[in-house]
Amino acid sequence: MVRRTRPALTLLCWGYQVTTHSEVSGPVSAPGRATTTDDRLLAALLDGMEAALFAVDATGRITHWNRKAERMLGWPREQAVGRVGLGGWAVREADAADVMDRLMAALRSPDDGGGRPFQEFPLVRKDGGRLLVRAKTTAVRGPDGRPTGVYCAFGEAQAQLDLERNLALSEALLGECDSWGAVLLDADLRTVAVNDAAAEALGVTPVDMLGEPLGEFFGAGLDELESGLEQALAGQPPTAPVELWLTLLDDGSREDAFGELRSGPSGDARRCLVSGFLRLGAPAAPDPAPLGVAWVFQDVTRARRQARGAARRRFRDEQLARAGRAAAECEDPLEAAVLHLHYALAGFADHALLDTVSPRAANLVRTAESPAAFGTASAARGVAVRYRQGHPALQALERGMAVRATGGVSRSSWAVEHRWPRDAEHALCVVLRSRGRSLGVLTFLRGASRRPFDRADAAYGEDVALRVAAAIDLHGVLGAGA
Repeated sequence: MVRRTRPALTLLCWGYQVTTHSEVSGPVSAPGRATTTDDRLLAALLDGMEAALFAVDATGRITHWNRKAERMLGWPREQAVGRVGLGGWAVREADAADVMDRLMAALRSPDDGGGRPFQEFPLVRKDGGRLLVRAKTTAVRGPDGRPTGVYCAFGEAQAQLDLERNLALSEALLGECDSWGAVLLDADLRTVAVNDAAAEALGVTPVDMLGEPLGEFFGAGLDELESGLEQALAGQPPTAPVELWLTLLDDGSREDAFGELRSGPSGDARRCLVSGFLRLGAPAAPDPAPLGVAWVFQDVTRARRQARGAARRRFRDEQLARAGRAAAECEDPLEAAVLHLHYALAGFADHALLDTVSPRAANLVRTAESPAAFGTASAARGVAVRYRQGHPALQALERGMAVRATGGVSRSSWAVEHRWPRDAEHALCVVLRSRGRSLGVLTFLRGASRRPFDRADAAYGEDVALRVAAAIDLHGVLGAGA
């Protein structure tokens, strides 16, 4: 019986440690069979590594040189294994002593299971070019615990720095970034990671979205979002940031942080997200399959709404000025009042109804409406409007302030019951006041495709009503004088 013992082989490759059992015993008739199998296993492990690796014994002689080291430096295994030291071929003579001393320092370091720092030193390729590598060394110890050699796993320093920067960027974006939201999705467009900024902008917790499809959280705008994600997965992401208006689905219990009415029956809120899409692929694969896509966005809802509000106010002010100039050319004040209705409708409402208080009876009379045949009387002009008790127009007249109303489930019947056009869905009734008297009610109507009237709309409606009331009052004064 022959018992041969070799030191255990411990390989360290960028944090992964592999130990091959090398204590081999066997009969004399087959002294090399187990050893041959062990050597082949070791060779397969070394050649299959993604990192370049070589090993030296305690005397500095090269004992192992894997294929990755061959491809990176150009020195074949046959020319590397067996050489003593690296000087004159893999390292310049001027650097050879320093590099070997740093390698052999692993033999003198205590094996505490960690603390193996990265080292950087220049190597020489076979074509004469120099390559700065980042290396990690570890000692190989025998059965008695004494070091017998050193394994050195290395890679191009710049590539390692790029990888570390990418990892640091990912951690910062997902953990510490407050101004940009980041959502990572797999190839099936299911969420796998959400940072705090994205969770806050979308009104969820990061855990809520994990593993869920986006359709569980978004209503209107979901098609545009998924289109951008699918383009990125296909390798053709949008070339510029995309401005997406997304409707967030909720149970209606949250309040709109911007003080505007929510659109939709379920109380959902809209967000404007300037978005970019990045395809995620495995960098180690020659033809990387997509791991997923990163959706990076910034919530600009407040800024966009403020810009929209400013543009809306400028347009409305211009409309009031145009209406005032046109009305100044009208000899009949009632015609001037109708002109104000026509100018007010642009971008504001679909219909406008002018009802005035009859001087002979305590009810409202239809005086004008828009759109209508300009300059001619409509069929309902001069006819008393029989609004039912509690009608928004009557409420505005009684309270002396604007009243907003929106149709219920049966929208068509709601409009008919209020004696409005059948397609009306949202209403704003504003009282006409002049010289301390209520002269009537001005009603603006919107269809179902438009949003309800808000406070800013009510303020604009009151501005229009002031001008219309002044024209109606002047018409009455001139009529009484005649």
